[in-house]
Amino acid sequence: MATTNDIKNGTILKLEGQLWNIIEFQHVKPGKGGAFVRTKMRNVMSGKVVDKTFNAGLKIETATVDRRDYQYLYQDGADYVFMDTSDYDQITVPAEVVGDARNFMLENQTAVIAMYEGAPLYIELPPSVVLEITYTEPGLQGDRSSAGTKPATLETGYEIQVPLFVEQNTKVKVDTRTGDYLGRVN
Repeated sequence: MATTNDIKNGTILKLEGQLWNIIEFQHVKPGKGGAFVRTKMRNVMSGKVVDKTFNAGLKIETATVDRRDYQYLYQDGADYVFMDTSDYDQITVPAEVVGDARNFMLENQTAVIAMYEGAPLYIELPPSVVLEITYTEPGLQGDRSSAGTKPATLETGYEIQVPLFVEQNTKVKVDTRTGDYLGRVN
């Protein structure tokens, strides 16, 4: 058991049978009344973000989440197979856990998988990845109806918006959190 004084960004709390990841926290000591901790937490399973306030010194239950590097091997039906880079054990991760990360994963790419009691909770990719554009229409000079962007399909099958000058077979840097185009890569 920990107390609210032990709360930091990234701490995983176990509240009412669910796991919550601390995104932000602030210790507050008002002029009168007791101190408290104001937090912003994300539900690990659903992704729902809530604000919660704890009284200072309150006992809270923290969860030990094991985060390891895994290498993405292949897709097996709806599931994804990863290999632990330290002991070469393979695990199968359901598509619901992989979520939007599937749009940016290539075979043999490294990802961090958070495990709790042997079950995968979520997958963390690097903040940006380099992917190749497999299809995009040629950009027409002077076409500003779409604010200077056009759709482009990545090698993973995901579609993003890119500037008009980007051509097919170009490698681009993509933000894995938002899916935004970040620039070309030589």
